Amino acid sequence: MPARARSAWTKTLGQLLLILALAVVVGLLVGQPWPVLTAAALGVVAWHYWKLRGVLLRLTARQRLDPPTGDGIWNELDRLLHRGQQEMRSRKRRLVAMLRAYRAAAAALPDAIVVVERNSQRVQWFNEAATPLLGLRYPRDIGAALGERLQPLPISRWLAAGRNAEPLMDTPSPANSDLRLSLRLIPYSDELWMLVARDVSKLMRLEQMRRDFVANVSHELRTPLTVVHGYLDMLDPADQPEWAPMLAEMQRQSQRMTQLVEDLLTLSRLEAQDTVVDESVAMAPMLATLKREAEALSHQRHTIVIEDQAALDLWGSTKELHSAFSNLVGNAVRYTPAGGSITIGFRRDDDGGALLSVRDSGYGIPAAHLPRITERFYRVSTSRSRESGGTGLGLSIVKHVLNLHQARLEIESEVGRGSMFSCHFGAERVHPRDQSHEQAMPPSYAVGK
Repeated sequence: MPARARSAWTKTLGQLLLILALAVVVGLLVGQPWPVLTAAALGVVAWHYWKLRGVLLRLTARQRLDPPTGDGIWNELDRLLHRGQQEMRSRKRRLVAMLRAYRAAAAALPDAIVVVERNSQRVQWFNEAATPLLGLRYPRDIGAALGERLQPLPISRWLAAGRNAEPLMDTPSPANSDLRLSLRLIPYSDELWMLVARDVSKLMRLEQMRRDFVANVSHELRTPLTVVHGYLDMLDPADQPEWAPMLAEMQRQSQRMTQLVEDLLTLSRLEAQDTVVDESVAMAPMLATLKREAEALSHQRHTIVIEDQAALDLWGSTKELHSAFSNLVGNAVRYTPAGGSITIGFRRDDDGGALLSVRDSGYGIPAAHLPRITERFYRVSTSRSRESGGTGLGLSIVKHVLNLHQARLEIESEVGRGSMFSCHFGAERVHPRDQSHEQAMPPSYAVGK
């Protein structure tokens, strides 16, 4: 117990004993000690009741009161309670100021912020930017179902995914069709989620300008490259033997530039697509074609193995999927030293879909490069890529093709032990295989059991 409280308690106890002692003396003098002592005790109780009433009034008072003065246990208790109230009010003021600052900061953000109740998906709060970007208005939409307010966006289904909801990167605004939004769901508590909507219209326009520029430049480069190829083909190294090395290098570089232009055009076309026209993709002939292409590119320097264990075909674009798979197989051959092996596998996935994998025993990719390996023109080793004839666009093409088929690419690699590129297709993208395709395969094509 603090010294001041101990002193107040001692003083109050001394006063109580003194009053009782005086009451006993007075009672003895008048010849009636018990009635006098009883009256004195009742007076003490009444006094303590009066002091207790004062403390309760101070506790329940809404206006600020002056700090108590005087000595005694009740005054000390009153002072302690007053100090606690002052500290509580001070903390409350700080909390209110912080809350106002946070709300002001959220209101000033250019991004729309919407707080949504998890179970009911109803709007709890939103900032000012939510009005021009999402069309929400205060107080009309407080407590309203967010999915109904943001029609025709598929918000309800998206919110149902919860923590697994992928960001919606290019979505039209329900308030203004000219605006493009990026939507992200942040579950920051068990009861409340936060929806963040950002205006990406300018970014989308710049991205479209970039795509158009690349496509136009690549298309314009086709004509001069065709002319260069024509004149190079007309030059006979036998006429000028000393020019033979230069002509060979010129032809090699012009072919590399032609391949680069074709890859850029392919990538531009894929970026402009939102969907593909589904058709049945026969995987048995596809795998046989990939093996022939790998053998032609390898020139018998590698062992090419096909492991077909799925007995499934895919729904999608045969042309686009062949382009993606061919890029993976071509990379495996280019970056695997002579004497290595390339295994092309096709099997059922654990989720009911299918998985096509290309595994090699090549150089491998350092872990630091894996997050960026599918970027345009990104190279792990510039000199090795140029020697192999790669353009740096193959994996970017693969990624875009798989995105169009709602599939994903997984990469596993270890330096010195090779790499495995796996294409995962969902259950909606597979169907039982047409057996006539397997019967048409050449004897060299083996179907795994």
